[in-house]
Amino acid sequence: MSLSYLQQKRQHPARSAAMQSIAAIQDKDREGWLALWHPEGLLQDPVGVSPLDPTGEGHRGIEAISAFYDNVIAQGDVRFHIRESFAAGDECANVGTITTRSADGAVSRAELVMLYRVDGEGRVLSLRAFWEFDDLVAGVF
Repeated sequence: MSLSYLQQKRQHPARSAAMQSIAAIQDKDREGWLALWHPEGLLQDPVGVSPLDPTGEGHRGIEAISAFYDNVIAQGDVRFHIRESFAAGDECANVGTITTRSADGAVSRAELVMLYRVDGEGRVLSLRAFWEFDDLVAGVF
């Protein structure tokens, strides 16, 4: 788990939500991850049209976000290495690498930028993940 970079940065509500989100995904803590979200949150992972989001409109609301967790995140092991984090206003952008290992052991990596936006209570209003679909899914999907 690579949260040490984020832990060294100045605390900020969006950065805190990002740290908790990354930790929950890596720990396979479904309920903990879902608890971070605003009920009407929007997840775009990746942003735009992809086999994970055929309309490109994202996954809106806790039901859709829960389904994304079950159908995508829970299907393998996910690790993040965050190299840079920039927080301002109600947002935080994290730059790093995602590594996934599928149930059959296939490993894939991609560079990514994750943009978190939170509300006044620190709940995730949106997570927009920018990564090249073909880079990550080469051995996973």
